[in-house]
Amino acid sequence: MSTKSINAKATGGRSWLQDWRLYVMLILPLAFYAIFCYKPMVGVIVGFEKFNMFKGMWASPWIGIKNFKDTMSMPDFRPALVNTLWLNLMGLIAGFPVPIILAIMLNEMRSIKTKKLCQTLLYLPHFLSWIIIGGMVLQIFSPSSGIINATLLKWRWIGKSIPFLTDGPHWQFTYTLVGVWQGMGWGTILYLSAITGINMELFEAAKIDGANKLQQIWHVTLPGIRSTIVVLLILSVGQMMNISFDRPQILGNPQVLDYCDVLSTFVYRTGITNSQFARATAIGLFQSVVGLILITGANFVSKKLGEEGIW
Repeated sequence: MSTKSINAKATGGRSWLQDWRLYVMLILPLAFYAIFCYKPMVGVIVGFEKFNMFKGMWASPWIGIKNFKDTMSMPDFRPALVNTLWLNLMGLIAGFPVPIILAIMLNEMRSIKTKKLCQTLLYLPHFLSWIIIGGMVLQIFSPSSGIINATLLKWRWIGKSIPFLTDGPHWQFTYTLVGVWQGMGWGTILYLSAITGINMELFEAAKIDGANKLQQIWHVTLPGIRSTIVVLLILSVGQMMNISFDRPQILGNPQVLDYCDVLSTFVYRTGITNSQFARATAIGLFQSVVGLILITGANFVSKKLGEEGIW
């Protein structure tokens, strides 16, 4: 064995010994992911079985892809799939540029106190539960007692109440608007961190060349955070098939059921309400596979365009 390999092994051993506290700290997060993320993945075989809870996952009869065929032929599946894609697409188009704009605006602020205040106000909605947000939405957008309709009617700007929560297209607009408001603060954190990592000498060079503030943003700031934008865009595209349960469930109502019924609420009705666990598992696996295809395709396109991608 060469001296170089012996020194490499010795250096590696010392590194483990010197950083053992860091490796011990990894035990809890690794255990969390192993128990709550990877172990439950075994349960996807339920989607290929005629599941019987008394026989269990391993003794239930195998029926192949019948659950997938039966689920996709259900009358509620297609509308839920379309609503999921449409709401996610609206959220992506309306919400993706907002954190970028806010991060640039915050970065350009010179008053530290004002900047911190704005950051706090922007981040706060991200930590509110959808139960609280749902109550706020009802108080603000309710057709009968909402602040917006009451104010507009009092000032006689409108002749009748705007059905923000009772008409399908209006509900979709409200749903998207509330989602953008709730999530823009978290995205702003990521982009603001990327902006602070840009070399300040680039801005100084742009000033020397006579670039104004907008030109500095266009030619220095945006190219400097382009990789972050691409990565987050790829991740957003990968989530097009997934939608949280609480948001449409809380903001929705029977009057707009054709517009607010999405895959997550469909899975809830199928798996929990109707106890069709195998079909619910099939839907979840279908979402994951399509999401993997989308994120892989988005990553492939980004690499073809010269970006780094996520792998």
